[in-house]
Amino acid sequence: MQYENWVLESPVLGMIFVGASFIIFYAIGWYSQRATKSSTDYWTAGRSIGSITNGLGMASSYMSLATFMGVTALILNLKVPFVYMWIQFTLSIPLITLWYGTPLRRMGAFTPAHFVRERYGRRTSYITVVFMILIMVMYALGQMIGVAKVFEMLFGFNYMVALICGGALIVGYVTIGGMYGTTYNAAFQMILMGVAFIIPLGAIMKAMGGTGWYFPPLLYSDMVPDMLKAVPDFFDMKYGFKWYLALIPCFTIGAMGLPHLGMRVYTASNLKTARGAMVWFTFFCGIVFCSTYTMGFSGVFYQATSGSGIAPTDFDKITLILNSVYNPAWVLAFVIAGAIAAGLSTISANLMAIGAMIAQDIIATIKPDLSDKTMKTIGYCAIAGGGAASILIAIDPPTFLVVSILWAFGLAGVTVAPLVILGVWWKPANRYGASIACLVSGLAYIIVSPYIAPNIVIGGGLEAKVGMTGSLFCVPLTFLLHTVISMITERMPGLMAKIPHEQDKRLVDKIHGWADYSDQRYNNTNAGIIIAVVSALICIYAILPGGWA
Repeated sequence: MQYENWVLESPVLGMIFVGASFIIFYAIGWYSQRATKSSTDYWTAGRSIGSITNGLGMASSYMSLATFMGVTALILNLKVPFVYMWIQFTLSIPLITLWYGTPLRRMGAFTPAHFVRERYGRRTSYITVVFMILIMVMYALGQMIGVAKVFEMLFGFNYMVALICGGALIVGYVTIGGMYGTTYNAAFQMILMGVAFIIPLGAIMKAMGGTGWYFPPLLYSDMVPDMLKAVPDFFDMKYGFKWYLALIPCFTIGAMGLPHLGMRVYTASNLKTARGAMVWFTFFCGIVFCSTYTMGFSGVFYQATSGSGIAPTDFDKITLILNSVYNPAWVLAFVIAGAIAAGLSTISANLMAIGAMIAQDIIATIKPDLSDKTMKTIGYCAIAGGGAASILIAIDPPTFLVVSILWAFGLAGVTVAPLVILGVWWKPANRYGASIACLVSGLAYIIVSPYIAPNIVIGGGLEAKVGMTGSLFCVPLTFLLHTVISMITERMPGLMAKIPHEQDKRLVDKIHGWADYSDQRYNNTNAGIIIAVVSALICIYAILPGGWA
């Protein structure tokens, strides 16, 4: 079989599109930063962002370079209809608002770690921040490497030069613009990547003979009969029930723990706007997510019906290959610019989250009396430092970066989301339960991944290598430890005096908007027992043999 490669006939076109997009990114960042009057504005954009802009920004941060390259490669490689994964992502979006987005916005926190500090104390927040920085670095690494590879292919640089140049450009405009610039840039990048992905996809479907080319996200159905003739098992559920069940704790709960999504909620001008942003977020994500699946579908269809193959090493370039085959050179150049925008939007959000955690959740906690000017300087340095760390690690990246983003989702679901969920909705949750649950479960999740201790894994084979199986055990383990330890320690006389029960309980009522305090609200011990029992049963089920393949 002859392998098809993507070819950009005129690299100059790609350079023009990419160069123009960076000029726009820097212009938006420079213009936006003028609205930053304080360090608080730097991290929250003055809590002035409207619902549509915020929805675009959140969707842009969520998409990542995987939209153009990673997920389409998985569909092409595994022949898996990843619509199952999108269902879990979509479930997480309203839960971000309903479970804790609105309460934390009312509280005025900068990040989920800020909430953890107020709810559980400094020591617990430090543990959480360490894990969250690891999550953001792993999340950003794949994007940084992807952008570097695109620069490498486009400009002819070697990987090292492409990585340093691309990384420096990204860190520069993020640092200049702060959350104002990052938000408005992300909104623009979402429009750019959406247009660059969906419209060329329609042209590809039309060239393949699809009659639903005018709405690629859904109307590829007329191609299904030919797909089933060529790849009869494409729509089969190829993995065991446990693998699909693991998507819920990994992506549904994990997404709720991603700080760069939570930070968007805090930039809204009011609670109504925050809720409206989630509606737009869902809409934009749905359109592009479905198109990503259609692109992967089209790649499998092309390889099965055209007589031309795609080399396994080029699976992540399927979007570029299809555009090089079916569309003019200038369209391919535009798609490349969209792909870079997808990577930049996520890296930008990751760097803002890292900077906010270092500046606000660590340094501002240790040194609360620093001047506003000093805090802004620390913010600049924190973002630049996070970017430099990502670049340095990306020079010689770990071997599991192919699934680093999926793995990061799971770690967020293990270490962050349960602490926030229980902290918002269950008053007996305390610092001892939160600290031990976060530390033990987070380390357990790292250990059971197949890349640290290959002989200690949850599941096995390809399912484990994708990086999600450990979440089926470790996420309920966090809920189990948090509830059980909290219920035990609050009844131990020696520890009770160290737990500010009244203060924590009043905080819970406050963030839910109650004007008065009632000890009965969100204070049901039976709820904790039920959560612990259900979590224990899921943990046992996860480690039982079978059900993965």
